[in-house]
Amino acid sequence: ESSQAKHETPSQGQKSSSPNESKQSSDWNLGMFGTNPAKGKSGRGGGQGRPIGGEGGDREKWLVMGAIGTVAFLATLAYFEMGYKEVGWKEFVNNYLSKGIVEKLEVVNKKWVRVRLLPGSAQDASGVLWFNIGSVDSLERNLENAQTDLGIEPVNFVPVIYKTEVEASSLTGLLPTLLIIGFLVFMMRRSAEMMGGRSGRKGGGLFGGVMQSTAKLINSNEIEVRFKDVAGCEEAKIEIMEFVNFLKNPQQYIDLGAKIPKGAMLTGPPGTGKTLLAKATAGEANVPFITVSGSEFLEMFVGVGPSRVRDMFSMARKHAPCILFIDEIDAVGRKRGGKSFGGHSEQENTLNQLLVEMDGFNTTTNVVVLAATNRVDILDKALLRPGRFDRQIFVPAPDIKGRASIFKVHLTPLKTNLDKNDLARKMAALTPGFTGADIANVCNEAALIAARDSNDSINLKHFEQAIERVIAGMEKKTNVLQPDEKKTVAYHEAGHAVAGWFLEYADPLLKVSIIPRGKGLGYAQYLPKDQYLLSKEQLFDRMCMTLGGRVSEELFFKRITTGAQDDLKKITDSAYAQIVRYGMNEKVGNVCFDTSQPGDPVFTKPYSEETAQLIDAEVRALIETAHKRTTELLTKHKDDVAKVAERLLKNEVLSRDDMIELLGPRPFKEKSTYEEFVEGTGSFEEDTSLPEGLKSWNKEKDESDKTPPTPPPSEKGSPQKPAVA
Repeated sequence: ESSQAKHETPSQGQKSSSPNESKQSSDWNLGMFGTNPAKGKSGRGGGQGRPIGGEGGDREKWLVMGAIGTVAFLATLAYFEMGYKEVGWKEFVNNYLSKGIVEKLEVVNKKWVRVRLLPGSAQDASGVLWFNIGSVDSLERNLENAQTDLGIEPVNFVPVIYKTEVEASSLTGLLPTLLIIGFLVFMMRRSAEMMGGRSGRKGGGLFGGVMQSTAKLINSNEIEVRFKDVAGCEEAKIEIMEFVNFLKNPQQYIDLGAKIPKGAMLTGPPGTGKTLLAKATAGEANVPFITVSGSEFLEMFVGVGPSRVRDMFSMARKHAPCILFIDEIDAVGRKRGGKSFGGHSEQENTLNQLLVEMDGFNTTTNVVVLAATNRVDILDKALLRPGRFDRQIFVPAPDIKGRASIFKVHLTPLKTNLDKNDLARKMAALTPGFTGADIANVCNEAALIAARDSNDSINLKHFEQAIERVIAGMEKKTNVLQPDEKKTVAYHEAGHAVAGWFLEYADPLLKVSIIPRGKGLGYAQYLPKDQYLLSKEQLFDRMCMTLGGRVSEELFFKRITTGAQDDLKKITDSAYAQIVRYGMNEKVGNVCFDTSQPGDPVFTKPYSEETAQLIDAEVRALIETAHKRTTELLTKHKDDVAKVAERLLKNEVLSRDDMIELLGPRPFKEKSTYEEFVEGTGSFEEDTSLPEGLKSWNKEKDESDKTPPTPPPSEKGSPQKPAVA
């Protein structure tokens, strides 16, 4: 709660220390569903609640008072028990009734009788007498007979009074029930505080806390990420900067007749920096930044999601101009209806409320909604339309220039004697397809490996080992293979290496190893270039290279093993993609069928059963053709496969230089350095320049700095040079 107080305005922070607030902090909310006045009128925390010690002080005070009350209750019971004296019926008749000192009898709850003696009698000071009775009828009959035997006239009979009182035994019997009820009330109040206070704001009562939004108002001083820490996605970064500039300098756009976009959707593969961009925005925006996760809208109670959406947007309007960031919005923004099992009415109601709130903004609200997801394909179309999320900002995996920029960021805090610019370029060339998260992991793993080796600085060997660790897993030195298994793995990997070496469109080989890593018993590391278009010939060569391991086993051992399972899966997926998605088959034709994503339930296929049989037949034919070509290639270079395999059995790891020594230079031109990869793409570095209008994106423009409107050109003079907004 104290950390949330830093996020509010100074006026709110002053309220928490006012005398009235201190006075209210001693009050306790007896109503389970009521609102504690000490927690602010709106139920929000953020500086309006009690100090941290207030709640604990109240709890201690009431625990002490409860203990004192319990002790007092037990002491009272003990006192009254000590003041009572039980007598038998004969003793009562002989010692008290016969002497005429009984004033009256009080029958309590029809169970026992309290004897009231005449004031001033000698026995009156000995305590209150009592005795048990079987029934009221027997008491009256025995009492009448006793008084008649004693010669007492009926007019002077001892009066009998009937009473109903609360007994201590009844209270003692209720004590377990009261304890259970008290425990349940305590747990419900604690649950309300936990559900209402996860965002630092404590709600009013049980359902008050559940219904409140868990969105957090971020203090920019607590965020260490800045835009200089985000690299490899310059286009997306410029888009985000522009949104901040919208809020800081709206007049710059209004003067041109532009409308401020209401929202942007950050999409892209996992690990590309979508949430990191949002963190950098929170750190540098200089406007209030509110963040929430999509999964936080949904709870076990019906109606919680829409209520939290309303509360979140109400909070955003109060802090306008501001930025509202919803991370993993696919948790609440999935398509309505569709082929899904179970009821999704709560999720759909939450989505409907989100649609209404976003469309309800007017142009003067100055609230920009950012959202991030890596499953944009499952989002509802109504959520993505202009007017809600006007822009979709795609954050792709970085290219080689972007990877070099990301490496420079992550190499900055590392201790190494290598030139960091050259190292960043070299590592960018060695990590094709890596995302920003992968690169951060590589740099951290390199530092851990250097520390494991007790080195004072990180060298190139550590970075190469880190890349292998990320790609293939940890090296298993304890996984000792049998000699025949090791030989099979060596010839399998040699088949991959030799097949790729003599195929024109196969990727350049960087390293081949038979040291077990992760789930694999060996692996070959290649160096693919950043390529966005693949031809049919290139895909076919890759299939042949992937089949090299299985074919090598067939040629040298006349048998096959389970080691090619992953290879077979890759070529099967590639063959189906060529035929079903890319239209690279003459019989099936130039068609593209929508196929289900991994994990999605499959109900029907988008093609007929006859077409499915044709596709399966063509896939088998394509794989068989690739297998035949690979067999011919490795039969021709069988001696080369044997040489590579024997060297692998001896050294366990072969580099590209070792392959050149064994097989000679590769017969096809290949690229392996950063300079070769970026040749012909313009500059050698990523373009990080900003547009003219965004060079002061994070600063408010003074009225004196704003460019006056352009006057109309003079009729007599030359036209004036238009001013740049």
